Amino acid sequence: MYILIIEDNPDLVANLYDYLELQGYVVDAAYEAKSGLQFALENDYDAIVLDLMLPGMDGLEVCSRLREAGRDLPILMLTARDTLEDKLEGFAHGADDYMIKPFAMQELDARLQAMVRRARGEQSREVIQVSDLSFDPASLRVERAGQRLSLPPIPLKILSLLLRQSPRVIPRKEIERRIWGNTRPDSDALRAHMSVLRSVVDRPFEQALIRTVHGIGYQLVAPDEVQD
Repeated sequence: MYILIIEDNPDLVANLYDYLELQGYVVDAAYEAKSGLQFALENDYDAIVLDLMLPGMDGLEVCSRLREAGRDLPILMLTARDTLEDKLEGFAHGADDYMIKPFAMQELDARLQAMVRRARGEQSREVIQVSDLSFDPASLRVERAGQRLSLPPIPLKILSLLLRQSPRVIPRKEIERRIWGNTRPDSDALRAHMSVLRSVVDRPFEQALIRTVHGIGYQLVAPDEVQD
C-alpha cells in the first residue's frame, strides 16, 4: 500500500517509516500541513495518516480541504486529544478513523488495512479499462481482448498505476517512488520491469498500448487517443 504520513514529530515519523516499510508499505512523509496537502492532491495514495496538530493549518482543515477537492481516500487521524467531542469533530471533518497518542504500531497497521479494505470494497465492482485491456483491482485479474494475462507483482503494480492514471504521462521518478518508495532501484530496474510488462500486455497483440515518452516517462493510452 502507498501511504502518506502528515506529522510534524520527526521521531514519530521515523518510527512509522521503520515499522510500516517492514510491513511492505511504500511511505511518503510531510512535516507540515501545506506540503502534506499538496502531496495528497498530487498523488494517488491508498490512505493518509494525519496528525491533528500541525504548524500552519491543523489536521481538521487539511481533512476538510481534501474532501472538498473530491479526494475520498481513507484518512486515519492521530491526536493526543481523547474526548468524545474531539473524535466527533474529526469525523465531521471527513476522517475515517481516529487514534489517540501514544498508540501501538500493530494497531495502526491493522486500522490502516481495515480502512483500505473497506475503501476497496466500495470500488470492487469498478473494472478499469483502456481499449481492450481491463484490470479488476479487487481480484487483480488482467485481461486483454478476452484473454487472461499473468504478470509478476512489480509489473502488475506498474500496470495498475498506468491504468489508473491513463492517459497521463507518468514520469520515471514518480513510478520508481510509487513502486520502491525511498529505496531507489538500480538504474535499469524500471526498464527491465517495463520490458516484462510489454512482453505480456503488448507484444502478443496487434496494437501497443504502453508508450515511452522519451526523456519523461511512460503512458498507457488507447491507440485512437495517441497525439504525436
